[in-house]
Amino acid sequence: QVQLVESGGGLEQAGGSLRLSCSGSGRTFSNYGMAWFRQAPGKEREFVAAITRSGGSTYYTDSVKGRFTISRDNARNTVYLQMNSLKPEDTAIYYCAANYVGLNHRFADADEYDSWGQGTQVTVSS
Repeated sequence: QVQLVESGGGLEQAGGSLRLSCSGSGRTFSNYGMAWFRQAPGKEREFVAAITRSGGSTYYTDSVKGRFTISRDNARNTVYLQMNSLKPEDTAIYYCAANYVGLNHRFADADEYDSWGQGTQVTVSS
């Protein structure tokens, strides 16, 4: 399995921006489909965005479309989540996840992912 470490979370005002990073080690990073999930207090973990092995295709949950951008740099073994126009409802712990077989049609299902990071807290104040 690939080991994943997230960074870049913090406290931001509504309307601001943050960029999360997820660094992978231990396996060939470019073999993995990657995704970001988030979990707010008292809520279930939810899908945010996903990206294919090559970075050629990306997918987003409706609530972040047009505001968040997922990207990856396989040379740096890193996937990013650029978050713009942040809203208080974006407050959550953000996790990156890796799927060794790449992405399939169940890319929004957390059970499809083999490896998870420890999470990074994002707090958006109103």
